[in-house]
Amino acid sequence: MTDLSTVPSRAAADTVDNATATPEKEQPYDALGLKPDEYASIREILGRRPTSGELAMYSVMWSEHCSYKSSKKYLRQFGQKVSPAMKKNLMVGMGENAGVLDVGEGWAVTFKIESHNHPSYIEPFQGAATGVGGIVRDIISMGARPVAVMDALRFGAIDDPDTARVVHGVVSGISFYGNCLGLPNIGGETWFDPVYQANPLVNALSVGVLRHEDLHLANASGTGNKVVLFGARTGGDGIGGASILASDSFSEGGPTKRPAVQVGDPFAEKVLIECCLELYRAGLVEGIQDLGAAGISCATSELASNGDGGMFIELEKVLLRDPTLTAEEILMSESQERMMAVVEPGKLEGFLAVTDKWDVETSVLGEVTDSGRLIINWHGEEIVNVDPRTVAVDGPVYDRPVAYPAWLDALQADSASALPRPTDPATLREQFLALLGSPNLADPSWITDQYDNYVLGNTALSYPDDAGMIRIDEESGLGFAIATDANGRYCQLDPYRGAQLALAEAYRNVAATGAVPAGVSDCLNFGSPENPEVMWQFSQTVEGLADGCLELEIPVTGGNVSFYNQTGDVPIHPTPVVAVLGVIDDVARRIPSGWQDDGHNLYLLGVTREELDGSAWAGVVHDHLGGRPPEVDLGREVALAGLLHAASQQSLIDSAHDLADGGLAQALAESVLRFGVGARVWLGDIIERDGIDPSVALFSESTGRVIVSVPREDDVKFLGLCEGRGYPVLRIGVTDATSNELEIQDYFSLSLDDLRARHRGTLPAHFES
Repeated sequence: MTDLSTVPSRAAADTVDNATATPEKEQPYDALGLKPDEYASIREILGRRPTSGELAMYSVMWSEHCSYKSSKKYLRQFGQKVSPAMKKNLMVGMGENAGVLDVGEGWAVTFKIESHNHPSYIEPFQGAATGVGGIVRDIISMGARPVAVMDALRFGAIDDPDTARVVHGVVSGISFYGNCLGLPNIGGETWFDPVYQANPLVNALSVGVLRHEDLHLANASGTGNKVVLFGARTGGDGIGGASILASDSFSEGGPTKRPAVQVGDPFAEKVLIECCLELYRAGLVEGIQDLGAAGISCATSELASNGDGGMFIELEKVLLRDPTLTAEEILMSESQERMMAVVEPGKLEGFLAVTDKWDVETSVLGEVTDSGRLIINWHGEEIVNVDPRTVAVDGPVYDRPVAYPAWLDALQADSASALPRPTDPATLREQFLALLGSPNLADPSWITDQYDNYVLGNTALSYPDDAGMIRIDEESGLGFAIATDANGRYCQLDPYRGAQLALAEAYRNVAATGAVPAGVSDCLNFGSPENPEVMWQFSQTVEGLADGCLELEIPVTGGNVSFYNQTGDVPIHPTPVVAVLGVIDDVARRIPSGWQDDGHNLYLLGVTREELDGSAWAGVVHDHLGGRPPEVDLGREVALAGLLHAASQQSLIDSAHDLADGGLAQALAESVLRFGVGARVWLGDIIERDGIDPSVALFSESTGRVIVSVPREDDVKFLGLCEGRGYPVLRIGVTDATSNELEIQDYFSLSLDDLRARHRGTLPAHFES
């Protein structure tokens, strides 16, 4: 335990007694982001004006980021629209640091996706790095060992001068933090669109595994139990931004400007991970909470609210990197790599022995009480005395105005069906290559090659496969697969259907690996909630996701909402990033996304319709966005997933790749490039059966479709499986390991070298110096 004698004495802060005696004192609540009625509500709750420390706590804990005050009304649907099947394997749902699913054999998986958008624009490297660090600590706090990370990224136009600054910083930050932690980055997505120019989205996901008995929750129970802060020292980073504690309002002693973006140390976090896991194994922790947004204010109020309701803290015992910090700044600092634990007094010595072993600095700040109050002292004077639930749980809930967008009908009426569609081979070939090299469909390996995909030795699938897959148990082969998806173009056209399309694609991506989809985490990225049209988009999105999960019978285990992603009055497209996690009983039965052998038959599962509205083809070839996105049939998605799982169990298919952005054209190109094995494909049967033209056959983004390769000896069994399950299937080609090309018979052929050059050249051309 660290000697506190070197911590300098501080001048008294604004105390509870002082607040009681000076009710007329003006306070900078508006600069802290509070509305006049919210400030009045705080005064009513306390029966006096808040102290500066209390005002700071309420301002951040009642912020949109922490309280979900504009979204909570809608998010309740995720807990209301549930079936018994959705609860069957759900061990921990929304409200904790991360959701937890029972995956069998005594194992559980915890996972969550969260945003770190605004910091990643201000300071891309640290913003992205600390986004990874924060989500990993959420996983640690559940009692799990983190085993993988992913990221869903949205940047501005690829040729905008500022995009390179953000891309280089974000990708470097993610790779630096994740690689230093020794966690494989197993997938994600990268999009470029001018709508994200000043509002990039950095959504970080982490997954951890644990035995059932190792599960830990964030609560402070047991009167007399000690409250212990351990990890990195507390500094001035992360105080600015929403909390606006970078102002001089709390002190007349001079400037107290603090950096708004946190600074991460992945090596300190790696030590913290191992320290926490040893503490868990030794049974030394009763409750635990990571320190992220709002720092000590959040950790103390949430732990107290979820436990016996009372806590006493001596704030001067916090170990500081910067001795000039005020009490308010200590409360609000978002310094990284910190955890708060609740420890029985009889186990404190053992706890301190473990933290000392790992050289993790530790300080005992206080204890759990039965007072029902969160009381925080500063050098013997009381600066906070609140009911913790009023800070962390019972904040304001808004029913914001909702308005159907005035521009939407005209946008939906502008269908891509009016755009010219070629039938001649030369133009089809040209458009095929244009899509393959377009920023959102080009090979992102310039980014993914900067990440370690295979560290820890348990990665079964990673980019460029449809989903990442990790082995959990080396003996049984038990594992999980996970994929993230979102399409802001679809959601701009129809947020309800767009959300379900994201859900369906992530679900299908997981199913294509042979895994069984089991749960959802989502990160909902939107413009300002003060814009009624944005709130309509948000309400439709949540309703679409909740209805979709109910139909698929997989629960939403947690997630995040990020509002205020806009520049001036122009919001981003609604961008709900949906992560679906699935379970596979043996990763040896995994299915890659490309074929490896010669002479296997290629089958298209599903039906192709004229669905080009919002498609990559419409955007890349015609710079068009309008109409209605593809229809979603979630019942068919369930049937398709069941078919793929059965085929995996019977080892009938050697590869599977879902059809989504770019349609059949993109899926074929990615499949031949996966292992460098060509194919001969014919479109005639698709065109005849589905009543479509060659452009639609190649570029439609109809859902519920997967292309699979089947060894000839398994043809009869596979076709019997499809027939027995009533799922549409059509033989469309054969793999060809000798030709070194992709041939679309009667239309065009492309060598694998040409495909590879077009696919891989785009990102390096823009970002390599």
